[in-house]
Amino acid sequence: MFIEGATIESINQMSKNTLVEHLGIEITEIGDDYLMAKMPVDHRTHQPLGLLHGGASVALAETLGSISAMLTLNIKLQHCVGLEISANHIKSVRSGFVYGKTSPIHIGKRTQVWEIRITNEEKQLVCISKITMAILDNKR
Repeated sequence: MFIEGATIESINQMSKNTLVEHLGIEITEIGDDYLMAKMPVDHRTHQPLGLLHGGASVALAETLGSISAMLTLNIKLQHCVGLEISANHIKSVRSGFVYGKTSPIHIGKRTQVWEIRITNEEKQLVCISKITMAILDNKR
């Protein structure tokens, strides 16, 4: 499903000097129809009580959904932008890493919907998110 030639290294390189790099998000695995990443739970991603900030979880989810959608496109002809994202925060995390995995729900010509499951180091569900992406033609 994903375009050929995409590598973990090329995706992580694309994220240099962005929010993704600032939060420490790192793509760790590319499958036929999924993408995985990890994000540290530390001073960059904490809220004032020392817990993983819900916005950091949403940033991880949006990153995974957006990159996954992009990997289905011919980027010379089309690009994608987020239309809507939702997240349910299930469990708190104080330290270590969280891991996100995205999988497609719908891959259409003009929209895509992706589910992102974020787990802790014990593989317990921390957050479940859904993102809808708009697929747009590049201006010529």
